[in-house]
Amino acid sequence: MRRLAFLLRPGWLALAVVVIAFAYLCFTVLAPWQLGKNAKTSRENQQIAQSLNTDPVPLNTLLPQQDSSAPEAQWRRVTATGHYLPQTQVLARLRVVDGDPAFEVLAPFAVDGGPTVLVDRGYVRPEEGSRVPPIPPPPGETVTITARLRDSEPTAPGKEPFTKDGVPQVYSINTGQVAKLAGVPLAGSYLQLVDNQPGGLGVIGVPHLDAGPFLSYGIQWISFGIIAPILLGYFVYAEIRARRTEKPPTVAPDTVGDKLSDRYGRRR
Repeated sequence: MRRLAFLLRPGWLALAVVVIAFAYLCFTVLAPWQLGKNAKTSRENQQIAQSLNTDPVPLNTLLPQQDSSAPEAQWRRVTATGHYLPQTQVLARLRVVDGDPAFEVLAPFAVDGGPTVLVDRGYVRPEEGSRVPPIPPPPGETVTITARLRDSEPTAPGKEPFTKDGVPQVYSINTGQVAKLAGVPLAGSYLQLVDNQPGGLGVIGVPHLDAGPFLSYGIQWISFGIIAPILLGYFVYAEIRARRTEKPPTVAPDTVGDKLSDRYGRRR
């Protein structure tokens, strides 16, 4: 037990607490975070791949009501007949298209016999830094569009909408936020136009089918969570072994001759 008493020293206790906390974070936070991102990316890649080989379907089959959304059908191509509401236009700022900054132009679209949806008409490039360029209005007549269904983005924390150059601007394509700015109810999902569509601008392509490094990162965090306690156990074992090999210094007993010599010497 004395050999194990060193484990109660503050230094060893602190090290043990750090290792246990690190392993706990690896298994409960860091690995699930990366594995969750991998699952999301894999799911989105599968949706994109399916959309490329699937014919468009009417929008009303996926968004039958005004409050509908279809996250399971993201990137699916749909068709819709209706008209734009040109009096309301919102820009999504700080976007990047083909490696360069861009605005994405958003406009409500009233579907005949269906909901009003937000349509991403495409992108325009800013002028002189971040100035809004002239944007051609969408057609005012009834048109039929083909687009990809997209999930509403979460709002950017601390980034409130504002108006610049006479146009409302947002930091994310959140249908609820845009609906408040436009004063028009919008469905939960929005549409992203494909090429050669009425009201379309610069075409935003689909992302590359790349799973990314998230799976390998998740496996690495799991490995770190396993290795850290093992290394701590190894250090404890090495310390115990080193202490066992240590022997206290011994003093050789006096021989009888030494004792006699010392005795007679004292008498003299």
